[in-house]
Amino acid sequence: MLRRWLPLLLWMLLIFVVSGQPKSAIADFGVWDLLVKKGAHVLAYALLAVLAGRALPRPGYAILWSLAYAVSDELHQRLVPGRVGSPVDVLIDGLGILLGVGVLWLWRHLRHRSAAGPLSGQKALAAGPPPRDA
Repeated sequence: MLRRWLPLLLWMLLIFVVSGQPKSAIADFGVWDLLVKKGAHVLAYALLAVLAGRALPRPGYAILWSLAYAVSDELHQRLVPGRVGSPVDVLIDGLGILLGVGVLWLWRHLRHRSAAGPLSGQKALAAGPPPRDA
C-alpha cells in the first residue's frame, strides 16, 4: 500500500511547494514563458493522474482526485504573493489529467495483451472452429 500511495503523496507535496513560490521567485522564460509554464501544468498533472491511478482502484477516482487537487492548488495560489488562482489553469491541469489517465490505460492495456501472449488470438484461429455436435 505504501508503494502505491507514497509517490502520489510526495508528488502532491512537490506541487504544493512549487505553487507556494511567490511570483518573484519564479523564472521568466521570455517569449516561451506561457508555453513552458502551461506545459509544466500539463505534465505535472498528467503524472499526478498516473500516480493517482496506481493508488486508487478506478480511473474515475484518479480523475476526481486529481481534479480536486488542481482546484485546491489554484485556491492555494490565491494566498501566495503575486500569484493568482485561475480556472483556466484548472482546465489546463484537466487536460494533463486526461492525458495521464489515457497513458495509464494504454500501458495497462498493452501489458494485459502481452501477458495473454502475442499469438493467443492467432492460436485460436489456427485451431479452426470448435467441433460441431452431431
